[in-house]
Amino acid sequence: MTHAMISPALPADATSPDLPAHAIDAAAAHLRAILGIAVQHGPAQRALVVYDTRTGLARALVEAYRRNLPEADFIDFDSVTPEEVLARFRGMQAKDLVVLVQSTNFRLEAFRIRVELFKLGLKVIEHVHLSRMPGPQAEHYIEALAYDPDYFRGVGRALKARIDTAPHARVVGGGAELVFASGFEPAKLNIGDYSEMHNVGGQFPIGEVFTEALDLEAVNGRAQIHVFGDTSYRSNRPDTPVTIVIEKGRVVGAENATPAFQQVLDIIRADEGEIWVRELGFGMNRAFTRERRVDDIGTYERMCGIHLSLGAKHGVYPKPGFKRKDARYHIDVFVVTDAVYLGEERVYADGAWTV
Repeated sequence: MTHAMISPALPADATSPDLPAHAIDAAAAHLRAILGIAVQHGPAQRALVVYDTRTGLARALVEAYRRNLPEADFIDFDSVTPEEVLARFRGMQAKDLVVLVQSTNFRLEAFRIRVELFKLGLKVIEHVHLSRMPGPQAEHYIEALAYDPDYFRGVGRALKARIDTAPHARVVGGGAELVFASGFEPAKLNIGDYSEMHNVGGQFPIGEVFTEALDLEAVNGRAQIHVFGDTSYRSNRPDTPVTIVIEKGRVVGAENATPAFQQVLDIIRADEGEIWVRELGFGMNRAFTRERRVDDIGTYERMCGIHLSLGAKHGVYPKPGFKRKDARYHIDVFVVTDAVYLGEERVYADGAWTV
């Protein structure tokens, strides 16, 4: 749930090389599981793939979808008008599938594509900002599409069960400790199981359970930040982790802050007055680690470990005193994590969830 401060149009690299055959084969296999297990797309429903060919990763995904959806309609976004795309969307039936393969993100005037598609009752698989993942990162992205339902659903539900009943929590890493002396909001799941949800699908890759403290002021301590979302939606990794100091749910200090990190803090403080810590995210995607990263922060958010959000914005959990119109920022920061405790139970060790 990253909301960057600036969202410039990204230049697409027309010379982006094609991915090797083994990467396309892997993408086809992973997408087969997403289509069949996660979104449960069947032969009775139509499929429409809207794509561009500006990057090697986009072209690889399109080829992988062609192998899995031989009866689907494919539209090159760059070769048609926005009106044609909208007309195709509106000609589909509830439970049909729309796939969006975007090197940047498609602009259709004020039309918020995924939201509007959900309103039409359509299933959606969205791949976005692929141009932010060049070179080896493209294969990291494909690896992250692997869908293991036993892992995502089993571990995800087990984490939710513990989060929803935990009286408190601790995140320990790099010699720092952050204490949540509060219970938590009911955890939300992004695990590829839409059976109890109104909408089917969303942005891929997936793999996250998230919550926040019932009492935001019950969050105190320190956390080392190894990656943060900068002002251009990109994963920014300082040479030395930045240590943030949190008192009563607010960031009150930052040690070893880089100019880019300080800029994030300064912008939030200037516009919101103080820097709240809201989301507590349990990333589950094992393709992303502290060392194996991608530049797109919205994709890297799924990395296996803990992330927090800085800023007052977290629309999933309304809180007294937080007005939507005043809450502007939700910036993901990723915590050096050695151990996570929910209550007295350790649920994270050696880079993996242990529930």
